[in-house]
Amino acid sequence: MRISTVDQPMIFLSDAHLGGFSDEINQRIESELIQLLNYCQRNKIGIAILGDLFDYWMEYPDVIPAIGERVLERFSSFNKDMGPTLFITGNHDNWTRDYFENLGFELKHEHMMLQVNGNTVMTLHGDGLADELLHLPRPRLHRLLRSDKFISLYQTLFPPRVGINIMKYFSRFTRSLEWNTEKEKKLDEWASRTLASTEIDFILCGHDHIPRQKEFDFGTYINLGTFYQHRTMAFYNNSSISLVSWVPQLQSLQPFE
Repeated sequence: MRISTVDQPMIFLSDAHLGGFSDEINQRIESELIQLLNYCQRNKIGIAILGDLFDYWMEYPDVIPAIGERVLERFSSFNKDMGPTLFITGNHDNWTRDYFENLGFELKHEHMMLQVNGNTVMTLHGDGLADELLHLPRPRLHRLLRSDKFISLYQTLFPPRVGINIMKYFSRFTRSLEWNTEKEKKLDEWASRTLASTEIDFILCGHDHIPRQKEFDFGTYINLGTFYQHRTMAFYNNSSISLVSWVPQLQSLQPFE
């Protein structure tokens, strides 16, 4: 298994759900993400996105959704200066082709193992994993929506304008179901078991929209919460990893409370 070494400060964020709200809220999320990108570039901080940057995303061969364009333009220049941004897709934005790679992202659809200050860090979105040995099975609906056969059939039946709009409203409906204590409990228990039974030291993910940091004798689990609401993320500061918040009024990262 490939393990990448992180040799600079880095933030890990998820669940911005760009395009999932009113125009006013979407513009606020975009502006705050761009502020965060500016901050990271000034301070030479890398970025990893752990899924659901978008509320809906389905690339057709010649059409991409018209959402988050300012953010993606800013990421393109960020990636040229800072190197590829890791983007592990979530259950709302895994219908990709090659658009993100062309903008300088390192795109993954499952998980990524990182070596951070001597610690092994597992990064994923949190909706499930295809590898049965990792014991986090995806719900049947998520497996269906990620399958190449489904995507091919869907895009054959629905032209881009119709297909993207259907996905937009479907994504808004499913997002309303994602913030609940059952999913929180499931991820907490899986993270605890995985940390206890492997050489992994940290697990970082999002998906259930509830920010939290849990310390065990055998490792640390951090759920990133949401950028769109909590503005929370994990921050590696060259010595430790902890849950922090982006504070727009201060234009800085602060410990999460």
